[in-house]
Amino acid sequence: MTQAVMRPVTPSQDFALVLGGGGAKGLAHIVVIEALDEMGLRPREVAGTSIGAIIGACYCAGMTGAEMRAYALDVMQVKPDVLKAIFSARVGRFSDLFRQGLTNPMLVDPERLLGALFPSQVPKDFAELVTPLTVVATDFYERVDVAFSQGPLLPAVAASMAIPGVVSPVRHAGRVLIDGGTINPVPVDKVSAPVSVAVDVLHGSELALEIDEVVPNVWDALFGSVTLMMQVLSAARLAEHRPTIHLRPPVDPFRVLDFLKVREILAACEPMKDEVKRRVTIALEAVPADVVGESR
Repeated sequence: MTQAVMRPVTPSQDFALVLGGGGAKGLAHIVVIEALDEMGLRPREVAGTSIGAIIGACYCAGMTGAEMRAYALDVMQVKPDVLKAIFSARVGRFSDLFRQGLTNPMLVDPERLLGALFPSQVPKDFAELVTPLTVVATDFYERVDVAFSQGPLLPAVAASMAIPGVVSPVRHAGRVLIDGGTINPVPVDKVSAPVSVAVDVLHGSELALEIDEVVPNVWDALFGSVTLMMQVLSAARLAEHRPTIHLRPPVDPFRVLDFLKVREILAACEPMKDEVKRRVTIALEAVPADVVGESR
């Protein structure tokens, strides 16, 4: 890919960064943040759902994209301490599956998991963040999305990543909360800056999938269905709340739980840095209403 010719851009606080949900696909957010770091730019606010909330918390705590890349590569080496953290975060025991018939032995407590794996730079409270952050979760009983921007940080992010069937729901602020992506996968409506940069990892490309008659296994069917649901919701939300810049990293070949493929995901998204720099440059130099919103 040819190197984009960049015009000088003065660091601006007039844009917001929106980081969408999508499991491991959301590791692409790191590459977008690296591009902004290389431009010397930082948004005035960040909103995130699920994996977007996790990476958003690290970014708003002051971590650079390069630091997040190094941390992700280190954690996903499946070292003994990482495996210990994951297994210690499980809810219930295998015997419960036969005794009660209701407990999923692989269900993970998100607060325990984040407590063990979050970088030490991430504070305990929203007020301690360097950049304002809005974390989006879903109220299971009220069936609405809920935005958190103050108070304890860990339970809000844990709730935002509570993927049904894998991660246990979170009780927080008088609510029972699940993954924000079940209602608001790319929360553009939660920011107010005149320019918004939305990273949508659910629509990674226009890749045509090969159609066959192979029946997916139970996990592929489950997460394929969740991804499909989020894609439909994302399209509807983005049509209603159109971002200034709609970035779609090339992550279609990867699955929601492909966290062990962090190196491959980052490598696949590396070429999009030029696009990020070019489009952000144009957006910050233009009248926001005149900027085209979706990448092709």
